[in-house]
Amino acid sequence: MPVNEKEALLRHTRAWNPRAEAVRDPLFLEHPEFFDARDLIQVKYEMLRRVHHEGHTVTQATALFGFSRPAFYQAQAAWTAQGLTGLLPERPGPRGPHKLSPAVLSAAHAAQAARPDWNYGALAQWVQQEFAITIHPRSLARALRDRNKR
Repeated sequence: MPVNEKEALLRHTRAWNPRAEAVRDPLFLEHPEFFDARDLIQVKYEMLRRVHHEGHTVTQATALFGFSRPAFYQAQAAWTAQGLTGLLPERPGPRGPHKLSPAVLSAAHAAQAARPDWNYGALAQWVQQEFAITIHPRSLARALRDRNKR
């Protein structure tokens, strides 16, 4: 795979190691055709392997692979819980509707049922007046739809 294609793929899958230059492990330096310091998953896996199978200390391994000790323990916990996919970074951004608490969603659902003639714009205005929360009508529609799926 050409270098630019691999880089694009690593970035797209969130497996790009932004600190590849910090990797000083001999295998990565001597065999870059196989051990790719730009591949975050491979770097984390090899760091964990050095500790668990080759007897390196956490301090030695983190120095070789350009990670902090807390990052090592986070990677270890993720590996234990999820296997290889746990070594991928989390998706950035919020994980759900952070403005809409269950209480606000319940009230909006009740208001929607009581006023079927309201569109989501009117419902969003009502939420703003009642709870002092500015919410986009489409976000409110999505949150109510997801609430009804449960």
